[in-house]
Amino acid sequence: MHIRLIVAGKPALAYARLGTEEYLKRLSRFGGYELITVKAGTRDEVSSRLLERSQGCYRIVLDERGEQLGTHAFAKILDSLTMRGDVKTAAFLIGAADGHNETLRSEADLLLTLSPFTLQHELALLVLLEQLYRVAAMKSGSPYHRD
Repeated sequence: MHIRLIVAGKPALAYARLGTEEYLKRLSRFGGYELITVKAGTRDEVSSRLLERSQGCYRIVLDERGEQLGTHAFAKILDSLTMRGDVKTAAFLIGAADGHNETLRSEADLLLTLSPFTLQHELALLVLLEQLYRVAAMKSGSPYHRD
């Protein structure tokens, strides 16, 4: 299964840019990860762009109203999507500062939150990338994740 991360705007903050580059580099050895940026704008404009770019994908929308999972539960969801066979691409959608509109949330296959805290969208991308790397490392037998 291919993983597509679709985010509003490129990371501008130095820590987020460097962290994003680092985790994308680490994930490249596991294949199938792609970062797509859409132009920032209003909540409705960004939500529309995210929906357009994720058409045909299994949509996982990062939203503060979403389900909170631990790493193992997150890994099980990704494994189950891979095993389904009908999901070729899972798209993680991260909006801008104003979040998502109701239309985008209603089109989500899964609403997911990374924390009970509201996270700045660049930090959310970085946390998501680290978790994707953690899951990929766990599946490969790497000692990166420790229980």
